[in-house]
Amino acid sequence: MYAYKKKINMSISKAIEKTKEELKKEGFGVLTQIDVKTTLKEKLNIDREDYVILGACNPTLAHKALEQEQDLGLMLPCNVIVYVKEGKTIVAAIKPTVQMEKIGNPKLNEIAMQVEEKLKRVIDSV
Repeated sequence: MYAYKKKINMSISKAIEKTKEELKKEGFGVLTQIDVKTTLKEKLNIDREDYVILGACNPTLAHKALEQEQDLGLMLPCNVIVYVKEGKTIVAAIKPTVQMEKIGNPKLNEIAMQVEEKLKRVIDSV
């Protein structure tokens, strides 16, 4: 599985704010916030449940990873999603260890594990 996720008992707006707070505690900033529901409605006139993508970056770890693999920026920032499915709010984060396997640079493994541990703590704390 490429994601770490859980269902939570709060509104999506509260879940987004709580997720941002927890990301900050782990040294991440949110570089982007994409409201997929609104974008799909505006561009394609498609209705769907709430779905938000947060582009999260831990500058220190991103810098270390980019020093090992210049093209890694293609896989940054780390995506964290908050969405509603069948009336339930779900929060999830990408598993960097799974993503880094695709690159094949063993120097990235330790960094990916550090990032993944932080993202799991974020999800667990929401």
